[in-house]
Amino acid sequence: MTSLEFAHRSGDALLTLLDPDGRPLNDRDVVVEQRSHAFAFGNIGFDFIGLANAETQAPGGAVGSASPQNAARIAGLWFDVFNTATLPFYWGPFEPEPGRPDTTRLRRAAEWFAGHGCRVKGHPLLWHTLAPDWLRELPTEDVEARVRARIRREVTGFADVVRAWDAINEAVIMPVFRNERQPNAITRLAWERGRIATVRLAFEEARAADPTATLVLNDFDMSTAYECLIEGVLEAGVRIDALGLQSHMHQGYWGEERTLAVLERFARYGLPIHLTETTLLSGHLMPPEIEDLNDYQIPSWPSTPEGEERQAGEIVRHYRTLLSHPSVQAVTYWGLSDEGAWLGAPCGLVRADGTPKPAYDALRDLVKGEWWLAPTTLRTDDAGRVRVRGFLGDYRLQCAGDTATFTISAPGESETTLTPGRQSVA
Repeated sequence: MTSLEFAHRSGDALLTLLDPDGRPLNDRDVVVEQRSHAFAFGNIGFDFIGLANAETQAPGGAVGSASPQNAARIAGLWFDVFNTATLPFYWGPFEPEPGRPDTTRLRRAAEWFAGHGCRVKGHPLLWHTLAPDWLRELPTEDVEARVRARIRREVTGFADVVRAWDAINEAVIMPVFRNERQPNAITRLAWERGRIATVRLAFEEARAADPTATLVLNDFDMSTAYECLIEGVLEAGVRIDALGLQSHMHQGYWGEERTLAVLERFARYGLPIHLTETTLLSGHLMPPEIEDLNDYQIPSWPSTPEGEERQAGEIVRHYRTLLSHPSVQAVTYWGLSDEGAWLGAPCGLVRADGTPKPAYDALRDLVKGEWWLAPTTLRTDDAGRVRVRGFLGDYRLQCAGDTATFTISAPGESETTLTPGRQSVA
């Protein structure tokens, strides 16, 4: 079930089963099955906000383009593979007017995912793109005060359901980003305060609001500029919980060699790595001369049979490569469906009509096949012991009509005593 390639992702649980009087349940059949992965297999949950709010149609301008009806058709596909949902907290759409944030809808969506047993992440707390227009005319001191208050409000208000945040997004380019058609106040703040001070602002406000949250520094820039920023932030004493690496592969799959080289460069900081935004196309690739992916706007970008086969092979290669590296803690694919996909690209794992592409089936075969323990019958020995090997995560055991749960939490062997129907004793 697990190869040496993934030994760091799996462990052995030596279970001793006892009856309520403490006697070994020897020579008994037990059925063991996995219930969850410790690894964060993520996807964005934008399309399901309307469904979670029992809306009949998505509100105009809302982030998340699928109608609730279409979302309902593909929700089962989402939950059958993914266990971590990223929800949109883009400040402009979230709070189009000062003091009127879309908190209620986002909270219902977060609770909906949590109710399905999923972890929830917010993206992002601070970003220059999609900043509110009403922030633009304020003096920098007021912009900073509003940023601090916004971060405290969201992190505090969602602390019970959102356990991770992209604290700041794309800080490398933030102070020098220019869009003459839509200037923004966050770029001005970062230019005047500096990158490291702006990163510190985001992390320290979020940390103060929820000391237990996982806070991620996230960027698309895989150059040495990002490494310099990380080094400067760490030297300044800012505590980062994970490094976020974006991998929108609209111009082609990185390949194993490049992917591993990138992982090695950022693993040297000793921090967990989250692949926060991952896409692979099932249609034609974006031309290589395009520098800013947002500049490639075309009327139609269809998925093709040849592209779908290519995407399926690449997603298996990519996820295998990522899980083979011990620093990688999470992977978030950026969109389940082609409907409303970023830039109109055929990057979803499901076609716009709701049917799965080969890439969806291939990824599911990994997450819930090769890397998953399906219900398996084992038999205890004379001492009531049974050994279970599987990927790190939560498990359930059934014996003689009673159940017990246990967790494989680390590589190597652990010993646990279980009394089915009662709590376990580690």
